[in-house]
Amino acid sequence: MDNLIAYLPIAAMMVIIPGVDTMLIIKNTLTYGPKAGRYTLLGTSMGLAFWTLIAVLGLSVVIAKSVFLFSFIKYAGAAFLIYLGIKSFFTKSSLSLNELQEQAKNQVTPTKKHHKESFLQGLLSNILNPKTVLVYITIMPQFIDLKENINQQLIIMGLIMSILAIVWFLLLVSILDYAKKWFNNPKFNKAFQKSTGLILVGFGIKTGI
Repeated sequence: MDNLIAYLPIAAMMVIIPGVDTMLIIKNTLTYGPKAGRYTLLGTSMGLAFWTLIAVLGLSVVIAKSVFLFSFIKYAGAAFLIYLGIKSFFTKSSLSLNELQEQAKNQVTPTKKHHKESFLQGLLSNILNPKTVLVYITIMPQFIDLKENINQQLIIMGLIMSILAIVWFLLLVSILDYAKKWFNNPKFNKAFQKSTGLILVGFGIKTGI
């Protein structure tokens, strides 16, 4: 129990520090609305659940020790982030929230497509992020009591990480939705898309190094 209490602030810090998940949720929330942000969060949570399962099965250590597997995850994740960044930077449409909401009323299919894409972006960016592997094999083990059930502790720490991420990102989506009036400005919209694209490309390059 003492180990879990000590783990809480570390897990909270890892969730709150801005990273790829944060950028994707900001981008999708401001571009397609709070529902898309929540779908991105759902994908992120599924990604965390995936790595929790991998850790429990003991495969995270195998992946970390395998140069090929770790490199594959590393470079695939980097390529995916760079792709998202370039796509965001060169997007031709710069729609205001009012226009997006009008489209949502008249066209149900494109809205569902955006939500599906948001979910997949959150899921893949998390699964293909090698830093997530490192969290499970370097940080979490420091808080494991070897005298207790190790798998049970990993599951609990994984759940703690997921719950903290859900709470924090739901709060972030709400804040972004409240501040959406700024996004009605086409100039802000365009600048945001391009700056987000550059940041995502930067994360991708940093991941691949």
